[in-house]
Amino acid sequence: MLKLIEPTMEYDREIQDYKREFLEAGSSMDGCGSLRRFENTADWLACLEACKHPETVPEDLVPATLYICVREEDRRVVGMLQIRHCLNEYTEQYAGHIGYSVRPSERRKGYASAMLRDALPLCRDLGLDRVLVCCRVENEASRRVIRKNGGVYDATVAEPRRGVSLERYWITL
Repeated sequence: MLKLIEPTMEYDREIQDYKREFLEAGSSMDGCGSLRRFENTADWLACLEACKHPETVPEDLVPATLYICVREEDRRVVGMLQIRHCLNEYTEQYAGHIGYSVRPSERRKGYASAMLRDALPLCRDLGLDRVLVCCRVENEASRRVIRKNGGVYDATVAEPRRGVSLERYWITL
């Protein structure tokens, strides 16, 4: 029903519709790999490619791979998920290995749980034996997704850049 794939220009229209829906809803675009900053999909895809490799990732970031979650029956992009291959000081405290979001019109259908479940073997393939996933303290839906996928609460931290409180969860692979 759903598949996680790396985005290509084949999904240009869907990606732009996804972004538009988030902007119109005023919703956070977690796990979208800076999609908010790019006017066109081609530039965004070039940035994603650079961010996958240690030698080309921007200095303050860690290598990461972004996936779109496509509903196979209609090829609609229903979510996005980013896997960070490793952690730096900031991501170890406040972001974790995985960030994700589900299109506002497609929420409450179990997509986030399926996306996180399907991402865990990809993390294992990267050589990780456990992953850190964080969510805002007020995001009950994300908390349930993380716990459903084996997340064990670690701590609540105050993130200084955005001024939000985050819960940290570890999932053993």
